[in-house]
Amino acid sequence: MRVGKKLVLVGLAAMLVVGSVRATVGADDASASKARSLVEAAINMTDSQQAVKLLWQASDIDPTLEDPYVYLGLYYNSRSQFDQVVSVYKKLIKYQPTSVSAYLNIGEAYMSFTPPKAADALPYYQKAYQLDQSSSFAALRLGEVYAQMGNREQAAHYLNLAAADSSKNPAVAAEARKVLGDLGTM
Repeated sequence: MRVGKKLVLVGLAAMLVVGSVRATVGADDASASKARSLVEAAINMTDSQQAVKLLWQASDIDPTLEDPYVYLGLYYNSRSQFDQVVSVYKKLIKYQPTSVSAYLNIGEAYMSFTPPKAADALPYYQKAYQLDQSSSFAALRLGEVYAQMGNREQAAHYLNLAAADSSKNPAVAAEARKVLGDLGTM
């Protein structure tokens, strides 16, 4: 990876991770430190295949550390390997079942397939919203998925929730208003 690509990945990581938490529950300090060192080494590598191996190794050493999953998700997403993105975040959920960002990222991966897999994405967006009912992004995605599935009532409900959050997340609120307008409910 070139420096420019590394910077893009770091920027994308910041966008993809919603409320990233560096949890080390269940891992001893030495394992957690080793896993963080592997992640750091991986993001500084120019050989992406070797970097991926280090990231998977870090996720095995400390499966509760979110960072390797984020970088693996970015790697597979950048190559349109959405099934791999799903696998990465499903592993994270196994160790961090309350990670809102993991559920959102699985939903996003399913919606990135051509055609989008809305029915597969829906339970992950629902779980993300269940875990964080203040997440306007989860509400937006739920509204969009319900709209795609033809459930206008549920779509309008969640889109109105997302649209109401303009002070906290104006871009999400604007997108929700646009989708509501497309549905003809505004």
